[in-house]
Amino acid sequence: MKASQKIENQLIPRFNQIMGTDDFEKESFMMQELNTILTFESYFQQFPIDVQEILQKIRETIHQAAPEATEKISYQMPTFYLNGNLVHFAAHKKHIGFYPAPSGIEAFIEQMKIYKYAKGSVQFPIDHPIPYGLINDIVKFRVKENSQLVEYKKNKKINK
Repeated sequence: MKASQKIENQLIPRFNQIMGTDDFEKESFMMQELNTILTFESYFQQFPIDVQEILQKIRETIHQAAPEATEKISYQMPTFYLNGNLVHFAAHKKHIGFYPAPSGIEAFIEQMKIYKYAKGSVQFPIDHPIPYGLINDIVKFRVKENSQLVEYKKNKKINK
């Protein structure tokens, strides 16, 4: 099932509770709901002020580490993009999820051991200091990695 279909399946029952079932009204409601998470600001506004401040500080940290990166919402999360996705991050009830791809976790595995982590993600508990320095280092690593990948692909095309 596509992500858009899943979202629609979640929104329609909620919509039907709020309003009638007119197709035009339904489509308008769903578009309004989907459009609420098109920017970092709209994503951040869903959370309490203290969490918004953490998210904003993470955003600033990533911008400092990768000033050329662009912002986008991908997988319904704030995402930084430079020659491909660099990192995603998301707020949850008790932690901030940080998603630097498996290589970003592997490269900093020793620092990850104090957090709950998996193949391509790490959880930073909201009630503990957020490791902004580690985030900075991971982002710089991912920038270098993505740049090297672009160069490799470019050289591969030239040598064909």
